[in-house]
Amino acid sequence: MSLLKNVLVTGGAGFIGSHLVDRLMQKGYKVTVLDNLSNGNITNLKRWSHHPHFTFFKADLKDFAGITEAFKDSSVVFHFAANPEVRVGETDPHIHFEENLAATFNLLEAARRTPSIESVVFASTSTVYGRASVLPTLENYAPLLPISTYGASKLGCEALISSYAHTFGFRALILRLANIVGPRSRHGVIIDFVKKLRREPKVLEILGDGNQNKSYVYIDDCVDATVHLTENFIKNKQTVDIFNLGSSDRVTVKKIADIVCEEMGLSEVRYVFKGGTEDGGGWIGDVKDMLLSTERLIATGWKPKCTSEQAVRLTTQHLLSAMKLESAGLPRKFRT
Repeated sequence: MSLLKNVLVTGGAGFIGSHLVDRLMQKGYKVTVLDNLSNGNITNLKRWSHHPHFTFFKADLKDFAGITEAFKDSSVVFHFAANPEVRVGETDPHIHFEENLAATFNLLEAARRTPSIESVVFASTSTVYGRASVLPTLENYAPLLPISTYGASKLGCEALISSYAHTFGFRALILRLANIVGPRSRHGVIIDFVKKLRREPKVLEILGDGNQNKSYVYIDDCVDATVHLTENFIKNKQTVDIFNLGSSDRVTVKKIADIVCEEMGLSEVRYVFKGGTEDGGGWIGDVKDMLLSTERLIATGWKPKCTSEQAVRLTTQHLLSAMKLESAGLPRKFRT
């Protein structure tokens, strides 16, 4: 029998959310998805559209009246809905306030009014640590000083979730994610490099100095860890718990460029480093060096199958394969 019973996945048509839905459905859970499709794609869920254990609500978390029905009978809420673009905060910080903080407040209001809700699992981010002075960075690192409005909004969400869990009697699991990559992703450095090189195969523009050094997690590892940690959390009695979800190594932006060029069969590509911040970051709000401590996660009996470089290479291969199929005119159902 499933520990999770009926579950709700917000942002379930998006990159990480749709892969999580796939895994939960495969394990036999009853899954409800709530997504406004602003960043998600309904085709990511097409395989489940007629399944008796699957329900989809097209609704916006910012519209409280329109979301409450989706929470009915669920015991666990996986909150993965958010605006994922860190850089948008530099030009329009209001987006992160509305899409992350305000949306999470409405979710928590709906959760506390739904008697069946027992737990909330929240997809937070490594950016809540800001420029951490200790690497690998433990979950109890302080002070938390985000340098982007995205990181600030996610940290605010963590605080709201913790306060609601302690005040209203449900439990919360907070996952601070490293860079997650894989099929269905629609933004990030890998996609950016591939698009640039398809336009100009001899020159690649790289934001910052190329020495930005961060950990990357393949989507399958991310979903495995999320389900594993949630099932373990359901069994224990802790009100709020926080786990880093990352890999044990890092890869530089320049190395990512090398991998993309290699997978595209390109040689003698000239790298042009431009823009960025005084410390060599890619843009204002970019954390140049990130490595999460995964000691607590590994102690639960889980570890990633892919290194950071392997995650980048697999993602590049999937992206190029999907682009090749698209160019050949094959239907979307044949693409990864």
